[in-house]
Amino acid sequence: MTWVPGADGSGFGPDHLPYGVVRPPGEPPRTAVRVGQHALLLQPLADAGLLAGLPRDTFAGPVLNPFLALGRPAWSATRARLQELLADGAPWTERTAAALVALDDVQPVLPVAIGDYVDFYSSLEHASNVGRIFRPDADPLKPNWRHLPVGYHGRAASVVVSGTPIRRPSGQLPRSDGTPVFGPTERLDVELELGFFTGPGNPLGTAIATSEARERIFGFALVNDWSARDIQRWEYEPLGPFLGKSFATSVSPWITPLDALDPFRVPAPRQDPEPLAYLRTEEDWALDVDLEIVLESTVVSRTNARGLYWTAPQQLAHATVNGANARPGDLFASGTISGGAPGTYGSLLELTWGGRLELTLDGGATRAFLEDGDTVTLRGRAGSITLGEVTGTVLPAA
Repeated sequence: MTWVPGADGSGFGPDHLPYGVVRPPGEPPRTAVRVGQHALLLQPLADAGLLAGLPRDTFAGPVLNPFLALGRPAWSATRARLQELLADGAPWTERTAAALVALDDVQPVLPVAIGDYVDFYSSLEHASNVGRIFRPDADPLKPNWRHLPVGYHGRAASVVVSGTPIRRPSGQLPRSDGTPVFGPTERLDVELELGFFTGPGNPLGTAIATSEARERIFGFALVNDWSARDIQRWEYEPLGPFLGKSFATSVSPWITPLDALDPFRVPAPRQDPEPLAYLRTEEDWALDVDLEIVLESTVVSRTNARGLYWTAPQQLAHATVNGANARPGDLFASGTISGGAPGTYGSLLELTWGGRLELTLDGGATRAFLEDGDTVTLRGRAGSITLGEVTGTVLPAA
């Protein structure tokens, strides 16, 4: 229980405490944790001596990277201390309350300076569906898919915070005669994903083992990897996604600490064949997180992250096994999360089976892919914890 009004039962209570960055009017961005409909500013607590054991300026800057760099002992100790400060009857309530601001009075901004961004392809169901749609006469899965977490290196500069409008991209669109034409995408899509941010990384030339994942993964956030499916289809062979993905990726402004999700770690699906030794894990790392896509006011998909074939430790281990280095604040996204039945798919590409079907929205409007003016929201929940949502509205092409 907490003394913060309305926080208990809100999905953002003391059992959650997601980290973010907010901008008060006329002031620079400030690091914070979310408590109900409030942001608790962290640097004022440090200045008041209420967050002992950290470098004094850990929360003084406009991003969370210095805190992420400190590692799990600091993360866990700070979380425990914040829970003490927010508990009913805490002796420091007056000083803590002075650092509390209403969310309506601040603007959430991108919480991390993202140096690198990798997007994976970790859902067996999604990968199989896309293969069937794009390559109907071939095996839906490439031969390597069950042996490694397939991914691509995304564009960190175009990762934006939830609420940022998304401009419809232009590029080369394939025609039936096998030649392209240039223009705005006609198949703008969403991808329902769960991403994680890293803390302490690894020196160049070394690797991160799956057994080290708990020390390296700071927390998770919802991700929408916007996709232009016609541009993607024309360009994705032989080297994979490029302009069809690089124009925008939206992330939640609130990062849920791994500690908060520990109670929701469950066994992952059985992997067949057994992966190579560096990809094997000893712990349960699937996350029992309910997810949904809302298009305008209509829920068009409901699924769960626990079905992902490749887990976060395997993604991180594979991304670094060649000696590539991770750094505090890097973003690794799961790829589209889809279930095994219609209505549980994590993209419009699957929900409309390549545009052959249409979704009916509240009020009778129909969609195969996104139209200008459409607003998409991704939501997630694990027990009493509500993940920070991701929303974006489509703007016309420039």
